Amino acid sequence: MEGQRAEDALDAVLATSHSCDHCGYRAAYKSQLTRHMRKHTGETHGEKDFMCGECGYRAAYKSQLTRHMRKHTGEKPFKCDQCDYSAALKGSLIYHMRKHKGKKSYKCDRYDYSTADKSHLDQHVAKYRVEKPNKCDQNDYSVAKTSHLDQHMAEQTVEKQFMCGRCGYKTDNRFHLSEHMKKHTGWKPFKCNQCDYSAAQKWAFDCHMAKHKGEKPYMCGECGYRTEYRYSLTQHMRKHTGEKPYKCDMCDYSAAHGYSLQLHKEKHTS
Repeated sequence: MEGQRAEDALDAVLATSHSCDHCGYRAAYKSQLTRHMRKHTGETHGEKDFMCGECGYRAAYKSQLTRHMRKHTGEKPFKCDQCDYSAALKGSLIYHMRKHKGKKSYKCDRYDYSTADKSHLDQHVAKYRVEKPNKCDQNDYSVAKTSHLDQHMAEQTVEKQFMCGRCGYKTDNRFHLSEHMKKHTGWKPFKCNQCDYSAAQKWAFDCHMAKHKGEKPYMCGECGYRTEYRYSLTQHMRKHTGEKPYKCDMCDYSAAHGYSLQLHKEKHTS
């Protein structure tokens, strides 16, 4: 009884199956018949069902035919964001982009700044194109925010009561005067316990100690410069951006580093 049911089930499958026109082979599934037909057509496993109407090229996959058709249409959907180059294939664009790597083709027409990435240049330009409507009536200082102008104006009126008896340098901060005096006395209280180096300022001492550690986790994306401290990288980046945040309140001089401004101010007091 079981054997009869199995034969009936097989007959039912074959009745609705797919048959070969060449030899009468029957299959329950179309995919099975397709594989069988390759014996008669001589096609390999990678059957090329997709054909180009322009030149007769055949492809096993639609994506292959799509890429091939770009030869006829001239379509180049992969575009370089750093120049006007475009490519039909993504691999060609990747190869092209290697030419831009390290090449700083985007240059600022105002500062000595260049970059390989157009978006970086746009960010750089945006920094100095910000409008600065708030102007100081005592010098040519100007700023975007009113609060910053208020702070600047307050600095103009602060009495600089701490003065150096050697050179006439003045400041409103006792600590700043103390740091300044080290230039005259030569006192260097920060001493390295690994060599004979000593420094007058702690920041200089910290930079020196980092050399012994050999760790430089902060890297510049523009030129590959590496450093031990985040603030050192920040200062370094000003070489690329042209940023000079330290401004003299007695003239239009500005500097990328605080110590440069300090040295400049001494010219006004000497």
